[in-house]
Amino acid sequence: MSYALITGAAKGIGKAIAAQLAERNYHLLLVDIDEKSLAATAETLAAQYHVNVHTLHQDLSAPDALSNVTGWSSTWHHSLSVVVNNAGYGINGPFEQLTLQEQFNIIDVNIRAQVGLSYAYIPVLRQFPKAYLLNLASTTAYQTVPYLNIYASTKAFALSFTRGLRYELRHSPISVSALSPGSTDTDFVNRARMGDYTRNVANRFNMTPEKVARIAVDGLFKGKAEIVPGFTNKLNAWLPKFFPKLFVEKIAAGIYEPKEKETSTVALTA
Repeated sequence: MSYALITGAAKGIGKAIAAQLAERNYHLLLVDIDEKSLAATAETLAAQYHVNVHTLHQDLSAPDALSNVTGWSSTWHHSLSVVVNNAGYGINGPFEQLTLQEQFNIIDVNIRAQVGLSYAYIPVLRQFPKAYLLNLASTTAYQTVPYLNIYASTKAFALSFTRGLRYELRHSPISVSALSPGSTDTDFVNRARMGDYTRNVANRFNMTPEKVARIAVDGLFKGKAEIVPGFTNKLNAWLPKFFPKLFVEKIAAGIYEPKEKETSTVALTA
């Protein structure tokens, strides 16, 4: 009986990854801040895949989040061989116009929680002949993104951290991978009150969370270092290195700069 733990599992990519793992006969430990959606997801996955699903309602930016998650999951540590740090979010808008606290919260979820959970679960994962750790990055990790500055910066950290950790654990039974999705068809644009222009640009390149998750889990079990789903996303990750940084920044700013009469603060979830 093997278990997988997934954060940010109530909706979107996290929910789809949980479904992919359940399809592969993993029992699930699901963590999310959205208690109602988390319960609905757990019920759906348990009924569809006939696996055990346990949930924890937790805000990963809270000071006691790490101890709460690891304390709760300890019951299943003897069977926990997959950990997916999927939770993450960002805020779209000029840095100086967003509150410092909400930007610190992004850092707490996207960096502090990911680092803390990776650190906490490495000893757990080491007990198996083969185990897997997947950290969520983003195609924004490969370039500077004005007006999505803190989010993109945390994803650049996530990518670098995960690659470094992968190298350090190369002789261990733990395979470490980074997932860098691009625009994905979840309802975060509705929750985010995203402006029409940015929404329309994103819609042109959207992948379904199910397709992203399938590629992610296949890549994870194949031991890939970086998993970038979709040809367009691969181009977006690869091409910026060949152009002047200022040119790339202008292109990104043109997409994410809040337009006149549009909301200047937009919350995004990974």
